[in-house]
Amino acid sequence: MEQRWIVGPEQGGRRLDRFWMEVGAGPSRTMIQKAIAAGLATVNGRPAKAAQTVHPGDEVVLVPLPVEAPRCDPEAIPLRLVYEDPDLLVVDKPRGMVVHPAPGNLRGTLVNALLAHVRDLSGVGGTLRPGIVHRLDKDTTGLLVVAKNDTTHLALSAQLKERIMRRRYLALVHGIPKPGQGTIRMPIGRHPFDRKRMAVIADGRPAVTVYTVFEELGAYSLLGLMLETGRTHQIRVHLAAIGHPVVGDRVYGRGRDTLGLAGQALHAGYLSFVHPRTGERLSFTSTPPEDFLALLRRLRREAGVDPEAALPGW
Repeated sequence: MEQRWIVGPEQGGRRLDRFWMEVGAGPSRTMIQKAIAAGLATVNGRPAKAAQTVHPGDEVVLVPLPVEAPRCDPEAIPLRLVYEDPDLLVVDKPRGMVVHPAPGNLRGTLVNALLAHVRDLSGVGGTLRPGIVHRLDKDTTGLLVVAKNDTTHLALSAQLKERIMRRRYLALVHGIPKPGQGTIRMPIGRHPFDRKRMAVIADGRPAVTVYTVFEELGAYSLLGLMLETGRTHQIRVHLAAIGHPVVGDRVYGRGRDTLGLAGQALHAGYLSFVHPRTGERLSFTSTPPEDFLALLRRLRREAGVDPEAALPGW
């Protein structure tokens, strides 16, 4: 379908392809550039080039290339199942696993693994997100619940929206937030210049994260976090915004200062919800992965704290 814009005063001087990325005209800059190269773009009625500059008042038109609907195939990938019954299952997701397929990343995801394990999953999330009630970032570890049928999916989604479902996280962060307990209320939306990132922006969606400092570890600290909303990258964006990014976060963190971790030190360690069929509240806990624990022991030793102390309770 044809897409049409008038360049605003604040948007002038940008390359055409970058302008279209900023206004969300396509799934990626590469796809936009391919559409322009195929002659599907004009500026003021004339054929356009990706590198040309747009000016305030220009009329820009793009006909995006059709995107083939990706398929999601079962794959025999090991799953760490914490709980399973005829209606749902709880999975402990490892670092490096994407939750559901997306264009350019169609294999090796949690959904691929689930389709090989479960004959049917709920269809509420669509063909690429069957059964997925909530997500974790690729390099965030820990617990999530998956629905096997639509009734369960809708009930769990309602619990998530109404805050009946409880999700708590552990994180190692740079610095020590003050005060030791607090609530971060900052709206989150798509980054205005980098569409793959999220950011705190004035017109973003409301986002609330509650934190507690469990341990002060020199230049770092161990936090407990609870989500009251579920925005994309919420914990990572909020902690970075208050100056205490998650250790190992290559997107919102401090560059290469990862302390040897392959991903961010963020773990979904507690999950609780009411079972839609039985009405029983189910609660699950998960221990962080070994690299998280090894780093915690190291930071404790350096701070003069017992490295083998038990993790804080939920």
